[in-house]
Amino acid sequence: MASLSEWIEGARPRTLPNAVAPVVAGVGAAIALDGFSWWRSVLALLVSLSLIVGVNYANDYSDGIRGTDEHRVGPLRLVGSGVAAPKAVLTAALVSLGLAGVLGLLLVVLSGHWWLLGMGALCILGAWFYTGGKKPYGYYGFGEVAVFVFFGLAGVLGTVYVQAGRVSWAALACAVAVGCFSTAVLTANNLRDIPTDIESGKRTLATRLGDKGTRRLYVALIGIPYLISLSFVFTGYPIAALSTLTIGILLPAAGAVQSGKTGRELIPALRDTGLAMLVWAVFTAVAMNL
Repeated sequence: MASLSEWIEGARPRTLPNAVAPVVAGVGAAIALDGFSWWRSVLALLVSLSLIVGVNYANDYSDGIRGTDEHRVGPLRLVGSGVAAPKAVLTAALVSLGLAGVLGLLLVVLSGHWWLLGMGALCILGAWFYTGGKKPYGYYGFGEVAVFVFFGLAGVLGTVYVQAGRVSWAALACAVAVGCFSTAVLTANNLRDIPTDIESGKRTLATRLGDKGTRRLYVALIGIPYLISLSFVFTGYPIAALSTLTIGILLPAAGAVQSGKTGRELIPALRDTGLAMLVWAVFTAVAMNL
């Protein structure tokens, strides 16, 4: 039976910035639209956190029973390493996704934006079928698209809309930036896993682009948020220039990717990219309201 620390590691806490950053950016945009609600913000954050923990456990379960994680480099895989029974990890995944669904339903009911039920259902289905089901889309190169949509566009714009009842160009810009950061995290992860994914038959976008193409994609993805920061500066938000300071956090990650690092040497790149995303979201949220 897995210990508590192993369950926590299996939830992949280093991915939590992917859940927090879109809510932070969305809250900043909602405040700028005079639509801030603290309790809706908290509910949106809890939904996002439950969703990412759920997708991480679901990924662990589905990859584990397929044998994809048997030789995976990186954080502990509960099923692949044999420290937890597949059924237990499946239960953890379903509980987390179920909690995301209940909290999301509560947020929809209290906000009155009923059409968001459809978006919430798509998020939960997307979390499961990323690596679950007979033909998981993550095995066919669509994982990056899903991350951009769910933890970028949906995460930011959903947070704004349930509070302000509308979105703004600034919210959309934040959604694109956070989506690119989140996708860059997954790109670095899949770059690390190219050899084992090819061996196991998992055809991610990274295996399709190849080593060099994936490294170029990562650099392009982390560059887009800073172009967006400059657009904020030139459209009346000069404090947004502070968000470019997060380039310092990204330099080691970009250096590792561009210098040809592989395997475990790329693990810090995932952490640093996620941290840069979170700090960028905080700086930009503040800039939109000064």
